[in-house]
Amino acid sequence: MRVQGKGTMRGISWVVVWAGICVPGWLEAGQPGPTEPLSVGFAQTDITPDCASDRPVYLAGYLPGRRATGVHDPLAARGVVLHHGGRKLAFVSVDLIGLQLETVDRIRKQLQDYDQVTVASTHNHSGPDVIGIWGKSFFKRGVDDAYLKRVRDAVVACVRKAETTLQKVRGRFGTADDARLVHDSRLPVVVDPRIRVLEFTGIENGRRAGLLVQWNCHPESLESKNRQVTADFPAVVVETLQKQYGCPVVYFSGAIGGLMAPPHTLVEDGRTLHRGTWEFRRTYGRLVAQLASKAVDKARPLSLTPFRCANERLYVPVRNPWYRAARVTGVVRRKSYAWTGDPRERGSQMKFLHATRIGAIETEVGYWQLGELGLAMIPGELYPELLEGKIDQPEGADLPDAPLEPAVAQLLPTRHWMLVGLANDEIGYLIPARQWDRQPPYAYGRRRSQYGEINSCGPDSARLVLESLRRCTGKVAEAVAAAQ
Repeated sequence: MRVQGKGTMRGISWVVVWAGICVPGWLEAGQPGPTEPLSVGFAQTDITPDCASDRPVYLAGYLPGRRATGVHDPLAARGVVLHHGGRKLAFVSVDLIGLQLETVDRIRKQLQDYDQVTVASTHNHSGPDVIGIWGKSFFKRGVDDAYLKRVRDAVVACVRKAETTLQKVRGRFGTADDARLVHDSRLPVVVDPRIRVLEFTGIENGRRAGLLVQWNCHPESLESKNRQVTADFPAVVVETLQKQYGCPVVYFSGAIGGLMAPPHTLVEDGRTLHRGTWEFRRTYGRLVAQLASKAVDKARPLSLTPFRCANERLYVPVRNPWYRAARVTGVVRRKSYAWTGDPRERGSQMKFLHATRIGAIETEVGYWQLGELGLAMIPGELYPELLEGKIDQPEGADLPDAPLEPAVAQLLPTRHWMLVGLANDEIGYLIPARQWDRQPPYAYGRRRSQYGEINSCGPDSARLVLESLRRCTGKVAEAVAAAQ
């Protein structure tokens, strides 16, 4: 999440809200009959704000005060439901900057007949503020509570609508890579160039029933000067693939931390297109869709049953002074708890900011294993270095002896997997601790700190989240072993 400032400084995002309902994970050791097929349904609902009313719509990302002047293209909640063996899962993507855990829990309250509900945000920088920090000014909350309620109702309606389209399906999974489509403006340059696509095909009619697409890039192709509501390039990806394959498409963002953004320029028909224009948005979206098509062409059959899922609530200390200030001023409204030193232990609720006490926020990590496919649910913007453990340890960084975080690829027990960022919450950047660099001398011989830390709860956030993921995958692995 970014706030644009001078030079390469993208500003301050204070992401800190809490949810008060614990949603435990479940593990299913038993298995339904081996011939019982998976059923899947898709749906889409509108969440476009009304920019014609007297109530201002402030766009999220960059600096506060970016009031919307109109709507270029609609925003949507796109969802898929999966039914098998009496188990029901719901998976919804919204064209927003980052729904908070409290909002997701309110959605779950209306879907209590589901075993698992995950709501992930694309991290759209041209949609309404749903966190609070992009209002009229730094000291004015930008969230329209009536709009937030409308989003909650729309997500629930999306799931209920998807239930009416259930059909028996088979699954295929494919990937394709193109590092040219992702730009990293922070050293070290590490990107996740891989698009991951899960394809469902109807058993009875042999037609494509839908696609899940996961790509790893900030939806900010239009940059900070844009004042129109848009879903940015993911809308082009979805539209292009839907026309090509004649089926619903749901788009998710993956490891987008570390300043993952579209390249600054693209060349189309001999013309150079620059980021910040509608032409660039359209072209970039089509290129991502073409990469997804390559993944579909390479896709191979994959068993997606049985379901086994585990969630964990944890507490992450908020060491970032800007995040704490946002809570004190009421710009964001998130409960804070005294940091106990144990991420699984909730401290006493803190009603006021304490100068000598670190507060913690509650968040959630999850892991779903659908047969041979693993789905990691990460509540923030994970740096790609943490996927494969490609963590640089530059001279001059602040914490050279910090514990190394576990790599996601090593934690996941399945060969095939997807990582869903901003899943059920947005807690900011998840940065490798040994790359943390706020104090001089700065790493890589720089004269100033790189952008990133200002949008993170703290240097231990990534480790705490990934250790929670380790526990979730361990619980699922135990359930799998018990069923064999």
